[in-house]
Amino acid sequence: MFQCCYAVEVLRDRTDTRATLWRIAAGQRGYFTASQARMAGYSYQAQRYHAQHGNWLAVDRAIYRFREFADLPSEGDEQFVRWSLWSRGRAVISHASALAAHDLGVANPSRIHLTVPRAFRQTTDAVILHHADLADGDSEGRAGYRVTTPLRALAESAAVGEDQDVLESAVSEALERGMITRRKLLHAAQLCGPRSELGIERALGALS
Repeated sequence: MFQCCYAVEVLRDRTDTRATLWRIAAGQRGYFTASQARMAGYSYQAQRYHAQHGNWLAVDRAIYRFREFADLPSEGDEQFVRWSLWSRGRAVISHASALAAHDLGVANPSRIHLTVPRAFRQTTDAVILHHADLADGDSEGRAGYRVTTPLRALAESAAVGEDQDVLESAVSEALERGMITRRKLLHAAQLCGPRSELGIERALGALS
């Protein structure tokens, strides 16, 4: 009788542990970190077991994903969540990647652009890192990651010399959808420097 009750209790604990981690991962497109799994109740030994047996997909160092989510249709921003977790929540999707996230224009960068704080020390060749301390109003939250606002994304893209065709198409759509105004865009470009001002002025001029 004691053994039976003990087995039921162990099963309940395991179910509760998985449910806790699942709730965390559900808001992150199925991704979670080793630290989040540990907080949910999984020992590092248990984490290795689940990864080795295919219950969890090992995406990166100390980053996993529930297999069930990998089988779902892609929503297009799963990699944004993955890189947000890689940075421990410090990276913001930015530049041309932010334009793509906002579905503005023809932006389709081959690598993801991330803006990280100036003090950020992690490095990788898999993404393009930009170091800047963003103001609170320069980014907005999504499910599992943050992305620069359309206004900031346009100005910062111009500042790094994004293709003019990309800028013009993005500016045109942002204005048409009421996401920005010309005055605010010009001001944002001023804050990002002369190169941004030139690119934005050209993009606006092409619409006249």
